[in-house]
Amino acid sequence: MSEIIVPFGDLKLDYSHNKAQVDAAIAEVLASGWFILGGKLEEFEQAFARYCGAEFAVGVGSGTEALHLALLSCGVEPGDEVITVANTCVPTLSAITFAGAYPVLVDIDPKSYTMDPTKIEERISPKTKCIMPVNIYGQCADMEPICEIARRHSLKVVEDCAQAHGAKYGGRHAGAIGHSGCYSFYPSKNLGAYGDAGMVVTSDPDMAEYIRKARNYGQEKRYYHSIKGFNSRLDEMQAAILLAKLPGLDANNNRRREIAARYNFALASVNGITCPMEMAGRHHVYHLYVLQVKGRDSFQEFLKSRNVGTMIHYPVPIHRQQSYSECANQAVYLPVTDELSGQIVSLPVFPEMTDDQVEHVIESVRMWAGE
Repeated sequence: MSEIIVPFGDLKLDYSHNKAQVDAAIAEVLASGWFILGGKLEEFEQAFARYCGAEFAVGVGSGTEALHLALLSCGVEPGDEVITVANTCVPTLSAITFAGAYPVLVDIDPKSYTMDPTKIEERISPKTKCIMPVNIYGQCADMEPICEIARRHSLKVVEDCAQAHGAKYGGRHAGAIGHSGCYSFYPSKNLGAYGDAGMVVTSDPDMAEYIRKARNYGQEKRYYHSIKGFNSRLDEMQAAILLAKLPGLDANNNRRREIAARYNFALASVNGITCPMEMAGRHHVYHLYVLQVKGRDSFQEFLKSRNVGTMIHYPVPIHRQQSYSECANQAVYLPVTDELSGQIVSLPVFPEMTDDQVEHVIESVRMWAGE
């Protein structure tokens, strides 16, 4: 067994690399005595809006809540339909059902793993209110045709950017292309908090104002509530941590891209493997490096024997989940999603990986293939 160990990720390394600035940020919040809806959140909102190229950013409790509140800000009501994909994490659909809407699923492009724009219009109905493309694995969906379809049908576009911190489409950042973009700062994300946290970015002042109220019980000023709302606030501690880590995001993404480029160069010709593609005009930030592998079980077992961690994102598409059995009849629209779910597997790709670890992953994959 190899002595080199390559975990799928290591958040302890993330902290150790950011320790000085993170510790200082935490100490500042503790000394201030202000922990909810304070100055650090405002600073981070302004900084993240600038980073994304949006007019506004509103911090909320999680990425799921960001999607939920964004949908409500678009006027989604019980009985409406929201078009999205099944190749995603369950929270995408959780947000739709929180809003009382019904998820209508479309298939994905087999090269980008993102929403296939050519499959959207056949799924639009009089009940459709929004299109929610998922910028999956670190790459934006094909936003230009998606937004054009939305314009033709007077629909809103809410981008799920939970895995796309720093990703770009045509030079524009994820989240600033549709009507709003929703980020998760779950600890393992490219920009991760040390707990749950989320953000909605938008250039629509009405959307921003609605979400700002809705996250805090619908409160317009203290004890005066103009709308029914929720408790979904990005706290000062997490905001301070994220603000401290934001300046390093692009460098970390560049390291992810370097690792992905080395994987692509070394593995593109390996039999039984299909490497991920960065589509033209897009800037992939490789939150995940997702291969297609024929014989996935043996692949994972072999890499495990070589101390290489792998994961599957995601083994069971949403319409096959017991909790969303009402979507099972949509399988007829999702042949690519179903086929790929049996082949996709993610290799380690995190900024703190050493060159030796990267080479060990490459060597292990090639050994599995008999090369």
